[in-house]
Amino acid sequence: MKTILTAILTGMVVVAGLTGCKTDPNESASSPGHVALFNGQDLDDWQAVSADAALKKEDVWSVADGVIECKGVPVGFIYTKNAYLNFRLVVEYRWAPGQTPSNSGIFSRITDPSKSIPRCVECQLKHGSAGDVIGLQGYNISTNQARGFYLKHELAGEIHGVKKNLDAENQPGEWNRVEILAQDDQYTVWINGTKVNEATGVERVPGRIGLQSEGGPVQFRRAALTPLP
Repeated sequence: MKTILTAILTGMVVVAGLTGCKTDPNESASSPGHVALFNGQDLDDWQAVSADAALKKEDVWSVADGVIECKGVPVGFIYTKNAYLNFRLVVEYRWAPGQTPSNSGIFSRITDPSKSIPRCVECQLKHGSAGDVIGLQGYNISTNQARGFYLKHELAGEIHGVKKNLDAENQPGEWNRVEILAQDDQYTVWINGTKVNEATGVERVPGRIGLQSEGGPVQFRRAALTPLP
Protein backbone atom coordinates (compact mmCIF):
# COMPACT_ATOMS: atom_id res chain seq x y z
CA MET A 1 0.00 0.00 0.00
CA LYS A 2 2.82 2.36 0.91
CA THR A 3 4.52 1.65 -2.43
CA ILE A 4 1.31 2.37 -4.36
CA LEU A 5 0.73 5.63 -2.45
CA THR A 6 4.30 6.74 -3.14
CA ALA A 7 3.86 6.06 -6.87
CA ILE A 8 0.60 8.04 -6.95
CA LEU A 9 2.17 11.02 -5.19
CA THR A 10 5.18 10.93 -7.51
CA GLY A 11 2.88 10.88 -10.51
CA MET A 12 0.95 13.87 -9.15
CA VAL A 13 4.20 15.84 -8.80
CA VAL A 14 5.21 15.03 -12.36
CA VAL A 15 1.81 16.04 -13.75
CA ALA A 16 1.88 19.26 -11.72
CA GLY A 17 5.31 20.05 -13.09
CA LEU A 18 4.18 19.45 -16.65
CA THR A 19 1.02 21.51 -16.36
CA GLY A 20 3.04 24.30 -14.78
CA CYS A 21 5.30 24.59 -17.83
CA LYS A 22 4.12 27.21 -20.29
CA THR A 23 5.30 27.12 -23.88
CA ASP A 24 4.74 29.54 -26.71
CA PRO A 25 3.06 27.61 -29.56
CA ASN A 26 4.65 30.05 -32.03
CA GLU A 27 8.23 29.36 -30.90
CA SER A 28 10.19 27.95 -33.81
CA ALA A 29 12.45 26.17 -31.32
CA SER A 30 9.75 23.50 -31.04
CA SER A 31 10.11 22.62 -34.72
CA PRO A 32 12.50 20.01 -36.14
CA GLY A 33 15.68 21.50 -37.56
CA HIS A 34 15.44 24.68 -35.46
CA VAL A 35 18.59 26.82 -35.75
CA ALA A 36 19.53 29.41 -33.12
CA LEU A 37 21.37 31.91 -35.32
CA PHE A 38 22.38 34.00 -32.29
CA ASN A 39 23.87 32.05 -29.38
CA GLY A 40 23.33 34.84 -26.86
CA GLN A 41 27.06 35.19 -26.15
CA ASP A 42 28.99 36.34 -29.19
CA LEU A 43 28.91 36.93 -32.95
CA ASP A 44 31.55 34.36 -33.90
CA ASP A 45 29.07 32.65 -36.26
CA TRP A 46 28.36 35.89 -38.14
CA GLN A 47 30.42 37.65 -40.78
CA ALA A 48 30.33 41.42 -41.28
CA VAL A 49 30.34 43.89 -44.16
CA SER A 50 30.72 47.65 -43.71
CA ALA A 51 30.71 50.68 -45.97
CA ASP A 52 34.01 51.52 -44.26
CA ALA A 53 36.28 48.60 -45.11
CA ALA A 54 38.79 49.73 -42.47
CA LEU A 55 36.37 48.93 -39.65
CA LYS A 56 36.25 45.57 -37.91
CA LYS A 57 33.02 43.80 -36.97
CA GLU A 58 33.47 44.71 -33.29
CA ASP A 59 33.73 48.40 -34.18
CA VAL A 60 30.00 48.38 -35.05
CA TRP A 61 28.59 45.20 -33.53
CA SER A 62 28.93 43.81 -30.00
CA VAL A 63 27.11 41.61 -27.48
CA ALA A 64 26.26 42.58 -23.89
CA ASP A 65 23.99 40.72 -21.46
CA GLY A 66 22.60 38.50 -24.21
CA VAL A 67 21.76 41.42 -26.52
CA ILE A 68 23.31 42.31 -29.87
CA GLU A 69 24.24 45.99 -29.89
CA CYS A 70 24.53 47.74 -33.25
CA LYS A 71 25.80 51.33 -33.47
CA GLY A 72 23.91 51.89 -36.72
CA VAL A 73 26.76 53.63 -38.50
CA PRO A 74 28.23 53.19 -40.98
CA VAL A 75 25.88 51.31 -43.29
CA GLY A 76 26.54 47.58 -43.32
CA PHE A 77 25.31 44.25 -41.96
CA ILE A 78 26.23 40.96 -40.35
CA TYR A 79 25.26 37.71 -42.01
CA THR A 80 25.14 33.97 -41.44
CA LYS A 81 27.50 31.42 -42.94
CA ASN A 82 24.68 29.18 -44.19
CA ALA A 83 22.16 29.94 -46.94
CA TYR A 84 18.41 29.26 -46.79
CA LEU A 85 15.56 29.32 -49.29
CA ASN A 86 12.37 28.45 -47.39
CA PHE A 87 12.19 29.12 -43.67
CA ARG A 88 10.38 30.54 -40.68
CA LEU A 89 12.52 33.22 -39.03
CA VAL A 90 11.95 34.95 -35.69
CA VAL A 91 13.89 38.09 -34.76
CA GLU A 92 13.37 40.36 -31.76
CA TYR A 93 14.61 43.95 -31.90
CA ARG A 94 14.18 47.34 -30.30
CA TRP A 95 15.45 50.86 -30.77
CA ALA A 96 18.04 51.56 -28.11
CA PRO A 97 16.24 53.07 -25.08
CA GLY A 98 16.64 56.83 -24.90
CA GLN A 99 17.72 57.05 -28.55
CA THR A 100 15.72 58.38 -31.50
CA PRO A 101 14.25 55.43 -33.48
CA SER A 102 15.96 55.09 -36.82
CA ASN A 103 16.46 52.54 -39.59
CA SER A 104 17.47 48.89 -39.85
CA GLY A 105 16.31 45.72 -41.51
CA ILE A 106 16.29 41.93 -41.54
CA PHE A 107 17.97 40.55 -44.67
CA SER A 108 17.35 37.13 -46.17
CA ARG A 109 18.28 35.30 -49.37
CA ILE A 110 21.46 37.41 -49.55
CA THR A 111 23.02 36.38 -52.85
CA ASP A 112 25.91 38.86 -53.01
CA PRO A 113 27.35 40.05 -49.68
CA SER A 114 30.10 42.13 -51.26
CA LYS A 115 28.27 45.47 -50.96
CA SER A 116 27.27 47.30 -47.78
CA ILE A 117 23.67 46.98 -49.01
CA PRO A 118 23.52 43.51 -50.57
CA ARG A 119 21.31 41.91 -53.19
CA CYS A 120 18.63 40.31 -51.03
CA VAL A 121 15.10 40.44 -49.66
CA GLU A 122 14.67 42.85 -46.75
CA CYS A 123 12.00 42.98 -44.10
CA GLN A 124 12.12 46.69 -43.37
CA LEU A 125 12.50 47.74 -39.71
CA LYS A 126 12.68 51.48 -40.34
CA HIS A 127 10.54 53.21 -37.74
CA GLY A 128 7.10 53.76 -39.25
CA SER A 129 7.70 51.27 -42.08
CA ALA A 130 8.38 48.04 -40.17
CA GLY A 131 6.99 45.14 -42.18
CA ASP A 132 7.61 46.42 -45.70
CA VAL A 133 9.08 43.64 -47.89
CA ILE A 134 11.61 44.91 -50.41
CA GLY A 135 14.06 43.49 -52.92
CA LEU A 136 17.40 45.33 -52.95
CA GLN A 137 19.93 45.68 -55.78
CA GLY A 138 17.42 44.44 -58.35
CA TYR A 139 16.25 41.41 -56.38
CA ASN A 140 12.91 40.73 -58.00
CA ILE A 141 9.59 41.01 -56.20
CA SER A 142 6.46 41.42 -58.29
CA THR A 143 5.14 44.97 -58.01
CA ASN A 144 1.90 43.96 -59.75
CA GLN A 145 0.08 43.44 -56.45
CA ALA A 146 -1.59 45.49 -53.75
CA ARG A 147 0.81 48.06 -52.25
CA GLY A 148 3.55 47.12 -54.73
CA PHE A 149 6.12 49.80 -55.61
CA TYR A 150 9.35 50.38 -57.51
CA LEU A 151 12.10 52.96 -57.10
CA LYS A 152 15.80 53.56 -57.62
CA HIS A 153 18.16 54.27 -54.73
CA GLU A 154 21.73 55.58 -54.80
CA LEU A 155 23.08 52.81 -52.55
CA ALA A 156 20.44 50.06 -52.80
CA GLY A 157 20.02 50.14 -56.58
CA GLU A 158 16.70 49.08 -58.06
CA ILE A 159 14.14 48.36 -55.37
CA HIS A 160 11.00 46.28 -55.86
CA GLY A 161 8.73 46.13 -52.85
CA VAL A 162 5.39 45.68 -51.13
CA LYS A 163 4.41 48.09 -48.38
CA LYS A 164 2.91 46.85 -45.12
CA ASN A 165 -0.85 47.13 -44.76
CA LEU A 166 -0.86 48.26 -41.12
CA ASP A 167 1.42 49.38 -38.29
CA ALA A 168 2.07 46.95 -35.42
CA GLU A 169 5.30 48.37 -33.94
CA ASN A 170 5.57 48.84 -30.20
CA GLN A 171 6.66 52.16 -28.73
CA PRO A 172 10.34 53.08 -29.27
CA GLY A 173 12.50 51.41 -26.64
CA GLU A 174 10.16 48.39 -26.34
CA TRP A 175 10.97 44.99 -27.79
CA ASN A 176 9.31 43.90 -31.03
CA ARG A 177 8.96 40.35 -32.31
CA VAL A 178 9.15 39.86 -36.08
CA GLU A 179 8.23 36.56 -37.69
CA ILE A 180 8.92 35.96 -41.38
CA LEU A 181 7.60 32.99 -43.33
CA ALA A 182 9.43 32.54 -46.64
CA GLN A 183 7.80 29.85 -48.76
CA ASP A 184 8.85 29.62 -52.41
CA ASP A 185 7.79 32.95 -54.01
CA GLN A 186 5.78 34.19 -51.04
CA TYR A 187 6.86 36.19 -47.97
CA THR A 188 4.52 36.73 -45.01
CA VAL A 189 5.41 39.01 -42.09
CA TRP A 190 3.97 39.23 -38.59
CA ILE A 191 4.99 41.94 -36.11
CA ASN A 192 4.11 41.42 -32.47
CA GLY A 193 1.69 38.68 -33.48
CA THR A 194 -0.15 40.75 -36.11
CA LYS A 195 0.05 39.89 -39.79
CA VAL A 196 1.22 43.08 -41.48
CA ASN A 197 2.28 42.01 -44.97
CA GLU A 198 2.11 39.31 -47.60
CA ALA A 199 4.21 39.61 -50.74
CA THR A 200 4.14 37.28 -53.74
CA GLY A 201 6.31 36.93 -56.81
CA VAL A 202 9.52 36.87 -54.75
CA GLU A 203 12.57 35.57 -56.61
CA ARG A 204 13.44 32.02 -55.48
CA VAL A 205 17.18 32.02 -54.78
CA PRO A 206 18.72 30.65 -51.55
CA GLY A 207 20.90 33.06 -49.58
CA ARG A 208 22.21 34.14 -46.18
CA ILE A 209 20.33 35.78 -43.29
CA GLY A 210 21.48 39.23 -42.16
CA LEU A 211 20.88 42.06 -39.68
CA GLN A 212 21.40 45.60 -40.88
CA SER A 213 23.29 48.63 -39.59
CA GLU A 214 21.73 51.77 -41.03
CA GLY A 215 21.08 55.05 -39.32
CA GLY A 216 21.15 54.66 -35.56
CA PRO A 217 21.53 52.39 -32.51
CA VAL A 218 19.42 49.23 -32.62
CA GLN A 219 19.43 46.08 -30.49
CA PHE A 220 18.59 42.44 -31.23
CA ARG A 221 18.12 39.70 -28.65
CA ARG A 222 16.83 36.78 -30.70
CA ALA A 223 17.43 35.38 -34.16
CA ALA A 224 16.13 31.85 -34.71
CA LEU A 225 15.27 30.01 -37.87
CA THR A 226 13.50 26.82 -38.89
CA PRO A 227 14.34 25.61 -42.43
CA LEU A 228 11.36 24.48 -44.48
CA PRO A 229 11.21 22.20 -47.53
